[in-house]
Amino acid sequence: EVQLVESGGGSVQPGGSLRLSCAAAGFTFSSNTMGWFRQAPGKEREGVAVIIGNGRTLYADSVKGRFTISQDSAKNTLYLQMNSLTPDDTAMYYCAASFGWRLTLNRGSHAYWGQGTQVTVSS
Repeated sequence: EVQLVESGGGSVQPGGSLRLSCAAAGFTFSSNTMGWFRQAPGKEREGVAVIIGNGRTLYADSVKGRFTISQDSAKNTLYLQMNSLTPDDTAMYYCAASFGWRLTLNRGSHAYWGQGTQVTVSS
């Protein structure tokens, strides 16, 4: 059974940074895909960044140059380093996983989801 547990969310001022973590169980990073998605109130869930087993990544245009997705296979943990945060980044952030390599931000491509961690950016 695949289990994903996010942590690291919180409140931060504009321009600040946060690092999200997603601990994965029952899942092998090297042959699969993991990603981060977010959902703001009243909006649809959108893809933020994904990473496949060979390390290739894909980012949403809105976060390019500010966010970095990475994974530690030894710890079975996915990370999202978020810098230069703005109020538009306020959302619930979800970790997602799927079998195989799927370099896409389409949320329908992921079968497994965590419960989410809240990120709030405000002054």
